[in-house]
Amino acid sequence: MGRGGRCHPACSRCHPWGVEVGKTRTRWPVSTYSRVVPGASRRVLVVDDNKVIRQLIRVNLELEGIEVVTAADGAECLEVVHQVRPDLVTLDVAMPRLDGLRTAARLRSDPRTRDLPLAIISACTQYEVESGLDVGVDTFLAKPFEPTELVRVVWQLIERRRRGSSGGAGGSGSGVSGGSGFGGAERAAGHAPG
Repeated sequence: MGRGGRCHPACSRCHPWGVEVGKTRTRWPVSTYSRVVPGASRRVLVVDDNKVIRQLIRVNLELEGIEVVTAADGAECLEVVHQVRPDLVTLDVAMPRLDGLRTAARLRSDPRTRDLPLAIISACTQYEVESGLDVGVDTFLAKPFEPTELVRVVWQLIERRRRGSSGGAGGSGSGVSGGSGFGGAERAAGHAPG
């Protein structure tokens, strides 16, 4: 305890997480969040209108040494993506201003972001999955998701990009992960033998 009965911010008895808690919170009302992770070699742009989901994804990826930038909707994503230059973008489907599917379509139509890995993290309908595959989404992860599955999907897409997966249009190896309700989406995402 400090003078006058007040403790200092780093007091482990009163603040078990020390001062790091304040440093890692998403600043509000500014919705874009970025924190430099020492030694991070990869960066992910997380786009979701739910602040809790953004923080959940951010914490799990930062624990893996991945730098995370967040945006609250698709319009904000498009505003920051060229400054941030992420290795991967995760998108929710239902968001204000610009939803995840239209954001994915815009990212795919821009030559600067055409090859950027895109993962939809959302509770999708079969129609949304098929629409996402049509615009070039690489993978889907159903909410609620397991953190280990989130990390696996993110690393898989980052590594695929790092290896420079060549293969022309439609050769991105889309897939569906984590959960039911997608029906034939995995089949639709598969490659024809060749």
